[in-house]
Amino acid sequence: MLPLAALTHLVRAHLAEVRRHARSDAGYTTETIVVTALLAILGLTVVGIIVAKVTAKANGIDLGG
Repeated sequence: MLPLAALTHLVRAHLAEVRRHARSDAGYTTETIVVTALLAILGLTVVGIIVAKVTAKANGIDLGG
C-alpha cells in the first residue's frame, strides 16, 4: 500500500493535470459556440431576406382580376 503522503501527491498531480486540460480546451469550445451562433444568425438573416423578396415579387404579380 502507498503511504498517505504519496497518495496525496498523486491525487494533487492528477487534479493539476485535469485543470490544465480543462483550461486549454475552454477557449476552443467557446470559440466554436460563438462561430456557430454567428453562422446561424447569418443563415436566418439570409433566409429572411429571400422570403421577403419572394413575397414582394409574388404580391406584385398581376392576375388580371
